Amino acid sequence: MSVIIVTGSAGLIGSEAVRFFCKKHYDVIGIDNNLRKTFFGEDACTEWNRKQLEQEYPNYRHNNIDIRDNEAIARIFKKHGEHINLIIHTAAQPSHDWAASDPIMDFTVNANGTLVLLENFRQHCPEAVFIFTSTNKVYGDLPNSLPLVELDTRYELDNKHTWYDGIDETMSIDQSMHSLFGASKVAADVLVQEYGRYFKLKTAVFRGGCLTGPAHSGTKLHGFLSYLMRCCISGKKYCIYGYKGKQVRDNIHSYDLVNAFYHFYQKPRVGEVYNMGGSRFSNCSMLEAIHLCEEISGEKLEFEYVEQNRAGDHIWWISSVSKFKKHYPDWNFEYDIKKILQEIYDVQKTLIK
Repeated sequence: MSVIIVTGSAGLIGSEAVRFFCKKHYDVIGIDNNLRKTFFGEDACTEWNRKQLEQEYPNYRHNNIDIRDNEAIARIFKKHGEHINLIIHTAAQPSHDWAASDPIMDFTVNANGTLVLLENFRQHCPEAVFIFTSTNKVYGDLPNSLPLVELDTRYELDNKHTWYDGIDETMSIDQSMHSLFGASKVAADVLVQEYGRYFKLKTAVFRGGCLTGPAHSGTKLHGFLSYLMRCCISGKKYCIYGYKGKQVRDNIHSYDLVNAFYHFYQKPRVGEVYNMGGSRFSNCSMLEAIHLCEEISGEKLEFEYVEQNRAGDHIWWISSVSKFKKHYPDWNFEYDIKKILQEIYDVQKTLIK
């Protein structure tokens, strides 16, 4: 029996991982207590996704458990023990805006919860693989010091710059403003690395840009492409915060990310770190995303502009995936930005209407 444990299993990346590995006939154990609804309200509730998973996959078992509950987590790890092949840890408080409203809860979920999982991994299934979804917010606002050029619809980096094709893992995580969310994710990020290097365990940190896809329960504070498309379809007003709407994000589809997890799982390494996003293959500015949403939906988005940007927000972020591609040359993208938004639209129009 081969068991996969997925935390945050009803969320965007977690549910994609459940589907991916259930289709490969693994027994998948999900851990998710719908904290996303607590963080962001009813619109962010993931119950619809959990119910779909339970209906579609008989080899999926859901557990309504908080990752901070060491006793409950330990019961799962003790029960399955050496049969656990892989832990995919996606559960998190994911918003740097929300973190400031309750720093203790943010830190205990992101940092302490990760420690609980790592220690149970070490104690009960040390031969398994542990994959953690980190964030580019571990670099704080240091990317904003890059020599960016303002164009008509976006900020851009000169094509002769070292990081034109994307920021790699050599960027410092020090001497910058991270947001409290970024700080809690740094703690978890370094813990995953340290458990790999100190205890010689197979761990990987994937520092994501904008992770997205049709299973995203997007809200105002997290999941901008999903929420943007929802506003476009429903007629709800959208708010752009700062940078003239020209801030750039790379966007990776949840399937492409989970497929990268699978490649790592097949040939794992110790204490690895990868920047992982849409790179130059899939990226857009806020203004460009609005144009694409309007084009796909046939609706006009109503939005307002607020001059003040969000604290610690990036003006330009494109990930370099060159290190991961070097280690796993058979992996590649399947979804660009237009294909991603089309999928999001197809799902959102059925949920809204």
